[in-house]
Amino acid sequence: MSTTNHAQRTTAAAARERLAGYRHRFDARFEAYFDSLAEHLDTPALSRFTPRCLDLLRDLSLRGGKRLRVALLYEAARLVSDEEPPGLEGAALSIELLQTHGLVHDDIIDDGPVRRGGPSTYYAYRHEFPGDPRTALGLAVLAGDLAAFLSMQVLLEADAPAAVKQAMLEVQLRAGAETVAGQITDLERDFEPLPSEDLLHTVCEYKSTRYSILAPLRLGLLAAGEHLAAHDERLRRYATLAGISGQMRDDYLDLFGDEHTTGKSPGSDIRSGRRSYAVRAVLAAATTAERALLESALGDPDCTAATIDRIRGIARDRGVDGELRSAVRRYAEDAAAEAATWRPHWRTEAVSFFEGLPLWNAQRTQ
Repeated sequence: MSTTNHAQRTTAAAARERLAGYRHRFDARFEAYFDSLAEHLDTPALSRFTPRCLDLLRDLSLRGGKRLRVALLYEAARLVSDEEPPGLEGAALSIELLQTHGLVHDDIIDDGPVRRGGPSTYYAYRHEFPGDPRTALGLAVLAGDLAAFLSMQVLLEADAPAAVKQAMLEVQLRAGAETVAGQITDLERDFEPLPSEDLLHTVCEYKSTRYSILAPLRLGLLAAGEHLAAHDERLRRYATLAGISGQMRDDYLDLFGDEHTTGKSPGSDIRSGRRSYAVRAVLAAATTAERALLESALGDPDCTAATIDRIRGIARDRGVDGELRSAVRRYAEDAAAEAATWRPHWRTEAVSFFEGLPLWNAQRTQ
């Protein structure tokens, strides 16, 4: 192993350990939030459906997730100071509730039955209302909406100065609106026979990067009293590179990953008709006959595991798997290099986390 690779693995391992600590700490706090929610949320006393909605949101929220956004938030504050500023806990809850909102609505749009190793909220309702699909759909949409509104409420109630809360709300509201625009563009992308890489980058930026990476960075720095204007361009560069690497990794795992690792069966992007980074790469590399097979499978919810295996075999024969892994690694290394330029501006220990995080993410394609 080269000296560079050894250093990268060491940095990535340190980021992984810090991430595990944040996850353990936050999961306990998230559970306590849901324990108290029924008492503090003013809901109709006679409603049976509302408590069930809260139960499903709790289940999905606590069922899994790496809490990368939470780690980004806390480490962004640590760029400025080793003292934890007020407002971070509320911001962390807000970030993850907004994520829950996105997951619920994603599974409706994609008709996804499984999320984080269990039933999606949409399919849980479909199971409970087998003869009434309209009610199941409506309740799932409303569950996602409720999570989004709760994400803003916790910021309003955060233990932080009024000006900081106002600035945080502006960040989260903007991130939420931009994410919806990204979701719209995501659907638009799938009408392109062979979407350009620039279009895929745009979808990635708006649908995930801005709320998953850039918003936590901004929130953490705001809580720590930092002025964003002087640093926003470097934050954007890092978020863009790390976001592309992360999305490519997710797309790679959707086609080539193991179900026990991803929590869902391989090929879900193909079955839902998503022209992801991986799907685009196969389409670009395939022969006419191979492309016809993939096109026939795209958007077919009943596409068999055998067909997915054939497509995966075509992708491997054309070297798509290796090309994707290389691209994931390249963008991760570029993100780490961008973070390294932060050292003159912020605390070295926290900067090291941002160097290591994309490298750790990239390792998970191996």
